[in-house]
Amino acid sequence: MTTIPRPGRLARVAAVTGGSGIGLAVAAAGLVMTEAKLARRTIGEPSEHAPDPSGSYGKPRRGVKPLHLAVLGDSSAAGLGVDDAAETPGALLAGMLARDLRRRVELDVQAVTGAQSKDLDIQVQRALRHPVDVAVIMVGANDVTHRVPPGTAARSLGRAIATLQQSGAKVVVGTCPDLGSVAPLLQPLRKIARIKSRQMAQEQTVVAVEAGAVAVSLGDLLGEEFSRNEHLWSPDRFHPSPAGYLRVVSALLPSALQALGVEVAGIEVVRDSVQDIDVAAAVAASTPGLEVETLPGGEGAASAGPGRLARLVRRVPLVGDRGAPAARTSDEDLAVEALAPEG
Repeated sequence: MTTIPRPGRLARVAAVTGGSGIGLAVAAAGLVMTEAKLARRTIGEPSEHAPDPSGSYGKPRRGVKPLHLAVLGDSSAAGLGVDDAAETPGALLAGMLARDLRRRVELDVQAVTGAQSKDLDIQVQRALRHPVDVAVIMVGANDVTHRVPPGTAARSLGRAIATLQQSGAKVVVGTCPDLGSVAPLLQPLRKIARIKSRQMAQEQTVVAVEAGAVAVSLGDLLGEEFSRNEHLWSPDRFHPSPAGYLRVVSALLPSALQALGVEVAGIEVVRDSVQDIDVAAAVAASTPGLEVETLPGGEGAASAGPGRLARLVRRVPLVGDRGAPAARTSDEDLAVEALAPEG
């Protein structure tokens, strides 16, 4: 999903602190540099591609057009860390949508390992070679490790959202995860990673919500729950395992259904108070599964600006007895659908 950042800039900042603190600053910078090298050695550079799950999921229904789902972003969207294409986030989400909507889903995964937000432009162009009904984007971690300013990365994300929406697609954004919870990172590098990734998630949330997309905070999703359960990590200790990706998709599914106009039970208003979208985004960036929901301007809107009022919403993950995700559509079913008369 990411590469560990070079701490050169951190060393330069520490070296100019001046006075009697110079020795301490240099020592701290050296510690960060050593930790970064150890983390890179532990994680390694991504040298593999995630298995491609693109294709059809679910059984065709006569007279019901398939839903077109595009998955964009970095290795967290591609599903690096699993061996079976059926265990990737795209396949899980396509299968769950096909199951819940009782509708065939056409999945197109354009996510690429190592991608940054600026790379979304080309991914969107490729995805829009065919009509897209709903697009799910997970990106931002590589922007953090490559020290891309959050505002710059968020503008790239906003541009991708706008292009997709202009084509008629609904957009769901899983915001940048909390990199401070990655096991190979030690303090103080872990604290730096946590601060930077939460800043990125906050900027992503504001841009996405103001554009009319759905933003789901994946903030601490790789935190406490993952630290308690080693089986949620893949062997590289950096990407989720199949069970970990299932946890991520379970947080995204309710919002994807809601974006498609499907009423979903289990919506919880976390805070009844109306607040500026920046405040709501800051809270959501550090809380897993939260969604920022915009409200029409009303009393008190003058100070925040029309359309900038929001509340925090959590959609309960759709788990339990809902059944397994739909499997890939068989060639026989596709052939029958192709021969079926229109209408």
